[in-house]
Amino acid sequence: METIIRIAVQKSGRLSDDSLALIKECGIKFYNGTGKLKSTSTNFPIEFLFLRDDDIPGYVADGVADLGIVGENELVEKDKEVNTLKKLGFSKCRLSLAIPKGQDYPGIDFFQGKNIATSYPKILGDFLSAKNINADIHEISGSVEIAPSIGLAEGICDIVSSGSTLMMNGLKEVEEIFKSEAVLIANKELSNAKKEVVEKLLFRMNAVQTGKSSKYVLMNVPNASIDKIIKLIPGMRSPTILPLAQEGWSSVHSVLNEDTFWEHIEELRAAGAEGILVVPIEKMIL
Repeated sequence: METIIRIAVQKSGRLSDDSLALIKECGIKFYNGTGKLKSTSTNFPIEFLFLRDDDIPGYVADGVADLGIVGENELVEKDKEVNTLKKLGFSKCRLSLAIPKGQDYPGIDFFQGKNIATSYPKILGDFLSAKNINADIHEISGSVEIAPSIGLAEGICDIVSSGSTLMMNGLKEVEEIFKSEAVLIANKELSNAKKEVVEKLLFRMNAVQTGKSSKYVLMNVPNASIDKIIKLIPGMRSPTILPLAQEGWSSVHSVLNEDTFWEHIEELRAAGAEGILVVPIEKMIL
């Protein structure tokens, strides 16, 4: 009988969309219609549970789900015993302190003896303790931004992406206390059979993410410049060099990392490369 693993994914929102997009790019097919709480893949031994994000660490720790995709903020806040297998690079945000925009902010000592509203009391409490700040933390489950305007707190601690929500509520960000992105977590007691399936899933995820962070580059290079070009683009092992019909020229093929893409392109042009063609990579197996 085939071993099937269960993965818990947020049932809606940006994290859900990004998580399911990654899984589909791994070639895994499934149906997730509106309101559906469970689904099974038709071509990979995996079953999906669509849950609230703050419930996912607990489900994985308890073994109801073998894997989960969740924001680091929820993982750290819930403080459950799970293994973090991989950072996924999407759904990035930060947890920050904010105060009314008309209020002066001299530094973290501003919060000494103050009231702070948040949905993340553990992360906030750990941060304040490390800074020797004694403040009263008011835990609320939603609409944290309204707390200062109704007199509940002098400041808030909440998730920030662009900062637009804070501005709309008359607040300004003053301290970043935690950076978060999506992570893949696993139950600590997986059987060997389930670990094998998880390794297959990780292999696919790594191939997709490595491809996304790289570009395949082809260029025409005068033979006299090849050594200089090669030093700029070593490639996965070494660049591919093919002679062109025009004497004295070659076509050089390699892979560049997305993070240094433009820096390398300018250097290649300066070194004599012409006709540079850049192609996205769907997947890359190392």
